[in-house]
Amino acid sequence: MSSLSSLPFTKMHGLGNDFVVLDGISRPFALSRETLRQLAHRRFGVGCDQVLLIEPTSKKDADFRYRIFTSDGSEVGQCGNGARCVAVFAYTHGLTQKRTLRLQVESGVIETHIEDDGQVSVDMGPPRFDPDEIPFIGGTRAIVESLDLFGESIAITALLMGNPHAVQVVPNITEAPVDSQGPFIETHVRFPKGVNACYMQVRNRSHIRIRVWERGAGETMACGTGACAAVVAGIRRELLDRHVEVETNGGFLTVMWPDDDASVIMHGPVETTFEGIWQPPF
Repeated sequence: MSSLSSLPFTKMHGLGNDFVVLDGISRPFALSRETLRQLAHRRFGVGCDQVLLIEPTSKKDADFRYRIFTSDGSEVGQCGNGARCVAVFAYTHGLTQKRTLRLQVESGVIETHIEDDGQVSVDMGPPRFDPDEIPFIGGTRAIVESLDLFGESIAITALLMGNPHAVQVVPNITEAPVDSQGPFIETHVRFPKGVNACYMQVRNRSHIRIRVWERGAGETMACGTGACAAVVAGIRRELLDRHVEVETNGGFLTVMWPDDDASVIMHGPVETTFEGIWQPPF
């Protein structure tokens, strides 16, 4: 593994959900959790919601492996906005000449495609509802379940969309208790591996607004897996059609779930902000 006396990086974002993207193909290296926290710190490092590391894959049906580390240094299974950025990074940095890539992530293999307009589509795979897979202790696979919080019961839809999600329907997304409630849902005892707390306002059957408190990162400007989870939850609750425009604080994504046995498809933009070289402080 290479020395970390200096670390080239690319800063990218998908709708304001921002990433530090690292090339571990050309120059393999390992990062400690403390180094990841320093890198992601917005005052003492480069600053980001997640660090994305592209590495060689051991899978025959994948082009690359990419790993996702939140700003607290923990590793998570999936990141929809990050997958779009990785696809563009790999293509523009000459790691591949393919516009369609299969990426190995902790939760499986996903497929990305760079469209002619520069936006990227991601096959996020099918949602999972088995409480043991999420994991969600005491879950029943019901479309709406009760979660006790501060002595009150809140209604959630629990599912795994690469990452675990607890989706609530709220009347006004601006007034949703994301900051006050989200951290306690994230660490709720019934979600032993943590959970993303997703809040959804249904504008009409093809348009929703969301905010997401992400485990390990707090509220982000946009969350790709959260957008997909919200659409799936809305469809299961018979509130939404199969093709939905998802409005986040950072902009718009398109999410499609053709039928209950199909993969969820997400479509959205990617921006490269800047490139640089980071020198770890230790």
